[in-house]
Amino acid sequence: MLRLNPYLSFRTEAREAMEFYRSVLGGDLQIDTFEGYDEMGISPDEAHLVMHAQLTTAEGLVLMASDTPSGMPFRPPSGISVSLSGDEDSRLETMWAKLAAGGTVTMPYDTPPWGGSFGMLTDRFGIDWMIAADA
Repeated sequence: MLRLNPYLSFRTEAREAMEFYRSVLGGDLQIDTFEGYDEMGISPDEAHLVMHAQLTTAEGLVLMASDTPSGMPFRPPSGISVSLSGDEDSRLETMWAKLAAGGTVTMPYDTPPWGGSFGMLTDRFGIDWMIAADA
């Protein structure tokens, strides 16, 4: 079985972002830090940063993320959106509102010309989202 999962990169906000996403999506969050991986050459003052985080929901949604220590090149995410869709309009609208809190709405969650419900936003961590409920 193949899977395609969003993997988000942050400078130092992965833990905060993933805990926020768990509050929106629910699920089980696993977080591993750079502590104990001395061979990676991460500064001891950055060992608390997230090496890998994975949020897995009961519905099978999987969202992954990591921090980027200062010794590694970092580019903020751009040109891509995390898309969340389904047939539970009221639930998706609630998730959209939570994700939009503290972020920037680029298209309000409403009825688009093609039907259903749809909205776009950039959350408070700089991640672009598209939320769509089936028509």
